[in-house]
Amino acid sequence: MPDPVELAVFKNLYHSIAEEMGAALRRTSFSPNIKERRDYSCAVFDSAGRVIAMGDHMPVHLGSMPMSVAAAIEKGRAEHCDLEPGDVVMLNDPFRGGTHLPDITLVMPVHVSGVRGEGSAARPRPATRLLAPSTSLRAGSRDPRRSTSRPHAVAPDFYVASRAHHADVGGTYPGSMGPCREIYQEGLRIPPVKIMRGGKIVPDVLALLLNNVRTPEEREGDLGAQIAACQTGAQRLREICDRYGSARARQAAGDLLVYSEQMMRAFLCTIPPGRYQAEDFLDDDGVEDKPVRIAVAIHVKVFPSRRKATRQAASLRRGSRKPSVQLTIDFTGSDPQVKGAVNAVEAITYSACFYVFRCLLREDVPATSGLMRPIHVIAPAGTVVNAKPPAAVAGGNVETSQRIVDVLLKALAQAIPDRIPAAASGTMNNLTIGGIDFRSGDLRSGDRGSGEPFTYYETIAGGMGARPTKDGVSGVHTHMTNSLNTPAESLEYAYPIRLRQYSFRPNSGGTGLHTGGNGIIREIEVLTDAQVTLLADRRSRGPYGLAGGAGGAPGRTVVIRLDGSEEEIPGKTSVSLRSGERVRIESPGGGGWGKPAR
Repeated sequence: MPDPVELAVFKNLYHSIAEEMGAALRRTSFSPNIKERRDYSCAVFDSAGRVIAMGDHMPVHLGSMPMSVAAAIEKGRAEHCDLEPGDVVMLNDPFRGGTHLPDITLVMPVHVSGVRGEGSAARPRPATRLLAPSTSLRAGSRDPRRSTSRPHAVAPDFYVASRAHHADVGGTYPGSMGPCREIYQEGLRIPPVKIMRGGKIVPDVLALLLNNVRTPEEREGDLGAQIAACQTGAQRLREICDRYGSARARQAAGDLLVYSEQMMRAFLCTIPPGRYQAEDFLDDDGVEDKPVRIAVAIHVKVFPSRRKATRQAASLRRGSRKPSVQLTIDFTGSDPQVKGAVNAVEAITYSACFYVFRCLLREDVPATSGLMRPIHVIAPAGTVVNAKPPAAVAGGNVETSQRIVDVLLKALAQAIPDRIPAAASGTMNNLTIGGIDFRSGDLRSGDRGSGEPFTYYETIAGGMGARPTKDGVSGVHTHMTNSLNTPAESLEYAYPIRLRQYSFRPNSGGTGLHTGGNGIIREIEVLTDAQVTLLADRRSRGPYGLAGGAGGAPGRTVVIRLDGSEEEIPGKTSVSLRSGERVRIESPGGGGWGKPAR
């Protein structure tokens, strides 16, 4: 039986590493999307690629990152060797461990047991420094102090990973988040490849990436920040192993996985056995004007013994006669994958399930891979919740993931109604703006210069659903997003954009015993000709209420032309704006909970 004090110590140690990785990434990144909106995530994994700690970052990233690490490990096996010290694998392919193309993941192995020929007790090599102070990350630059020799490494003891949403990865639309019909239109698709090998940047890989995006300098800076985050995590893991011993640290990681499993099983035993079904819909896919159905059946089954538990968990609970429980989440009945960009890959569906059930546990339960051991997810291949190539998937990560959460909570409300809130806004209101920024010219002389391409991306908050005991929060990012709205000052400094209005949307929350939170009104003026792209939902039907509460108000988006005329646009579209024109987004409010008191 693990020492509970030691378990708590290591839980917080590993979590602090993931948090420090996130802080390093945020502070060294170039783009406002990462620095200000915090659209990134970091996590720590054991030697088998099982997550043992996550930062308090983006749920849509975190639940799916183990698939990225698995793809990176498979990359090493395909080359008939483990990943070596100084290697970093980069990927964004949604069909090989990624989510959607703007989310680029870096995976770094961590070796603390020395290298072959040095003995198992050899002190680990220090982390290779990526850049000298005056050295650029751009392809072709080399540090002459680095050795070209590469010792053969033992298998990694841990892995660390950082994922960040890059504001552009090429493709048809600036920002790489448009209403496309196939993934080839959405941007550069990166399989697991080594961006660093033996502590040195692979120049050809970096050059290939930077030559296929609209903002290469920003992408280069953000990639460098991700590498720095991984190096920070690797260094902290080595310090922990130096202090406690690598065997003790690895044992604690395994104990955390088992403890998480135990906590999840204990919670699942509180759900009444049965089958709970629900369905909800996306407005459309951006191509065909018809709703997209997502259906789920949650089957809770209790067993008389704990034979379903893992052997390790069973040994820790020997002598217990409590019943075991298995929960199956079945998305059979969801629509086939669609022509538009709202298809979700399996990793996204798994991530949404992880998020929902993690939220139902106590806050101090470690978020590890062990949580999902008692939960079986069925996502039929070729459906909107498990799309196959060449499906467009940009919106699946941000919009379909939200609807999957909605439908899961709707089903669980039948089983544990006192724990489940009404639907939140149900959309991330993805807004991308791209064009040429001429502000670098001499404005006093009238010389606007040649200008530089820019791409701006943000998600816009909405109303939280009312809870069984209190109102929902207004103007907040909910569920699969955990980001922030871009501050006006940062937005206007970085881009040729002016924020004209930023306020709550009055009376948009659903009424009830407890009222849903209000959405947001955000009106943006472009100061240069620009392409504005929107991927949003909950425009034709608002978020649902629960226990007799009313639904929240649907969202709407309006373009305001130079002559003052207003044009309402659909939730998934791309339009051209002239300098001085505006786009106003009114995000949905949250659903109400309970019948209003008389």
